[in-house]
Amino acid sequence: MKNKLLILFVALLSAFNAVADDEATELNCEVEVNSEKVNTTNRDIFNDLKQSVYDYMNTTKWTNATFGSNEKIYCKLLITLSSWDDATGVMQGDLQIQSQRPVYNSSYTTALINFKDPKVNFSYESGQQLVFSELEMEDNLTAILNFWAYMILALDFDSFELNGGDPYYEKAAQIVRMAQSSGESGWKAFEDNNNRSAVLSAFTDKATSPIRQMLYDYHRMGLDQMVVTVDKGRSTITHTLENLSKIYDVAPMSVCLTMFKDAKLDELINIYSKANTSEKEAVYEMLYQVYPSETTRLEEIKKTAN
Repeated sequence: MKNKLLILFVALLSAFNAVADDEATELNCEVEVNSEKVNTTNRDIFNDLKQSVYDYMNTTKWTNATFGSNEKIYCKLLITLSSWDDATGVMQGDLQIQSQRPVYNSSYTTALINFKDPKVNFSYESGQQLVFSELEMEDNLTAILNFWAYMILALDFDSFELNGGDPYYEKAAQIVRMAQSSGESGWKAFEDNNNRSAVLSAFTDKATSPIRQMLYDYHRMGLDQMVVTVDKGRSTITHTLENLSKIYDVAPMSVCLTMFKDAKLDELINIYSKANTSEKEAVYEMLYQVYPSETTRLEEIKKTAN
């Protein structure tokens, strides 16, 4: 009888710990590794990489906030490798980052990030344990993962509370500062308009700060309100889109403009499908000024029936 009770107690304790561990973390991260471009018969290394990244993203405690299992932030990382040196373990490629957030009182989820990090290179060996550290840069792979984890958190928190992402932008900035001294690509300031340093600057520099006001107004005051009052929520979104022009006027090459387009353009077409003609025209003109190369897609805003 005692043995049975002991077994039951251990089982219950394990279940409790599993729930506690699940609720302790913030991300529900899906991971894919595409190695089709790599010419090798050893595919196991890529499966190991996928599992290592998955475990790292989903078991690391990124914040001091409490997240329930149903509150985790859904995100996806797609690593597309272009080369692998099996002698040195160096892998090169790009990383597609996607994240979503739920819309209040609905089954709809909206994209916050849909971005390709084009300069991803790191060393990885089969069975390598990825170690998290806030105080130093362990390696380039974990630095990249840490940076994007904090950016995912920053944008998500910003979308629920004005400037709510502040702590996570600062953590991302700390990673950038450490990585810039490493000499690894993708981190240098002014290296190009799409690297990780540029992404951070787009959301933290004063000149492009309206993007963060947009994140809050668009999601919390716009999309979340559309469930209650469609016209009011859409009107708020129309108003907040004016921030795109403000950013474009001072930083026309800012990566935040591209990130907003890639995450939101298709959604905007749907949002304005039932708007009146004048509202459609106004939104079309605002978006066209910022995204003139997207004429074909923007025309869909005007074509949809009332």
